[in-house]
Amino acid sequence: MFITLEGPDGGGKTSQVGPLADFLRQAGYRVLTTREPGGTPIGDRVRQILMDLGNVEMHPRTEILLFQASRAQLVEQVIRPHLAEGWVVLCDRYADSTLAYQGYGQGGDLHDLHALLDFATGGLKPDLTLLLDVDPGVGITRRKTGGGEWNRLDANTLAYHQRVRAGYHELAAQDPARWVMVDASLPPDEVQRQLRQIVLSRLPEPSPSREA
Repeated sequence: MFITLEGPDGGGKTSQVGPLADFLRQAGYRVLTTREPGGTPIGDRVRQILMDLGNVEMHPRTEILLFQASRAQLVEQVIRPHLAEGWVVLCDRYADSTLAYQGYGQGGDLHDLHALLDFATGGLKPDLTLLLDVDPGVGITRRKTGGGEWNRLDANTLAYHQRVRAGYHELAAQDPARWVMVDASLPPDEVQRQLRQIVLSRLPEPSPSREA
């Protein structure tokens, strides 16, 4: 099963993935965690370029294509092989981030972006997307004070991040069978409890013949 975590910056996706994966492993599932952009040696090098605060001259089309390059490598090198072997794959961001950030946030053409995403992913879509929703003002404050990575995309205007959040809400409304929204302003333990409940409700029983 392919599960993605999406949402505005500061929603806690990265900090929630690890505990969720550990919980599922203890429940008997084989679990792989990965992230975007990155997740492969090639993708991690692309990530450095994308996130570098010094790359202020990066054109929006350049940004979009670099994300797709990293994504294509991750899908073919990591995600598809593990799904084929029956693993649960948890991915911190995926194709919907491009629609939210470069589409709704930057005003990119959504039709063109959908075509690019289909090419980059080979048509691979998540089975479940967990939307960790948080007000952009709260999320950006968390990013600034949390001691983690502060990157080129974080440094965009508040209005940009508000458009991104609205985009996520629109995407979730378009495909309610795949998306489940979680209030990421809640205490982290409560967010984790809800994530576990949602994921377990979608997963089949783990096979006793497989090692976690």
